[in-house]
Amino acid sequence: MTYVIAQPCVDVKDKGCIEECPVDCIYEGLRTLYIHPDECVDCGACEPVCPVEAIYYEDDVPEEWTDYYRANVEFFDGLGSPGGAVRTGPIPRDHPVVQAAPPGGEA
Repeated sequence: MTYVIAQPCVDVKDKGCIEECPVDCIYEGLRTLYIHPDECVDCGACEPVCPVEAIYYEDDVPEEWTDYYRANVEFFDGLGSPGGAVRTGPIPRDHPVVQAAPPGGEA
């Protein structure tokens, strides 16, 4: 199980969650942030600091944003488990679900 970053983060990327994450598992794409499902330790530190309430426990993602679970997992296809976002830096791409999202995280 893992946490998921959903649509409200698109084009916002506050990054307060990155500062709170004790295992450095929140990576930056072009338009949003992504939580690595294999590196996340389910501590939940990221969820309460998100100002746009975009972070959900996997089982609690609202129905309208369930595709973001897949986006968070598939974003790392071909990337594997880099072992920390700081080392990797921003990744210059996004998952197709995020690419298709309206500007500014609007529904």
